[in-house]
Amino acid sequence: MTEIISSRHNPRVKLAAKLRDRRGRREQRRIIIDGIREIQRALDADVEFIEAFVCDELLEESGHRLQQGLSRAGCDFASVTPSVLEKLVFGDRSDGIIAVAKPPVLQLNDLTVHAEMLVAVLENVEKPGNVGAVIRSADASGVSAVIVADAGTDLYNPNSIRASAGTIFSMPLVACSSDEALSWLRQHAFRIFATRVDGAIDYTSAYYADRIAFILGSEADGLSDLWKGEAVESILLPMRGVGDSLNVSVTAAILFYEALRQRELRSRQSGV
Repeated sequence: MTEIISSRHNPRVKLAAKLRDRRGRREQRRIIIDGIREIQRALDADVEFIEAFVCDELLEESGHRLQQGLSRAGCDFASVTPSVLEKLVFGDRSDGIIAVAKPPVLQLNDLTVHAEMLVAVLENVEKPGNVGAVIRSADASGVSAVIVADAGTDLYNPNSIRASAGTIFSMPLVACSSDEALSWLRQHAFRIFATRVDGAIDYTSAYYADRIAFILGSEADGLSDLWKGEAVESILLPMRGVGDSLNVSVTAAILFYEALRQRELRSRQSGV
């Protein structure tokens, strides 16, 4: 350890605590990561770490192993008291370690396009927990990349990181405008499926085994008119109750796994 911190008013601690707010993350161009699982997944994804705050009283054996990995990656450490760690943690996490890192940055042109690529586009989704939950489902079901268009939240909000269970660091993730997303999808000849409550096709009737993109909007506003062009097919999930929409993360999971089902079925039928 290079420093022992016992004051919650320590300048280094105060600067890191500001990363819990969007403004602080934007100004410092850094993010804060809570939890051994989330930090480990960021480390596995080669995220660049800057520093970590460790409370030895709370750190378990898995945390000590993680600390060794961070040290090999060149991360600086500070030992802190439980009181200081409490100021830094997001929510009620008590894993004994908090890390500060540089947010990964990808552009659309950094994505590797392939024949059966499946992309999810989230337009103007404001709740970071929903963004993280969609990414977690995307990771589990084999989605190739997530594009956050006209983002209503910053990508690496602590809620997004937690809701994704750290998979946000291994999933190719791009922020751009809706216009840029649509242009890129057209350029690479994606079949585009926009989810709408008045969609023309039941989601089980569409074919998802090619290069495709699912476009999902917020429950409050839905999708913009940009996604109503001739190149866009509208699909819907049937609603049998009084509600007229599902949470975006639930809709995403249903679509992702329907695409996975179709693709695995085709592979079995072709003997691949």
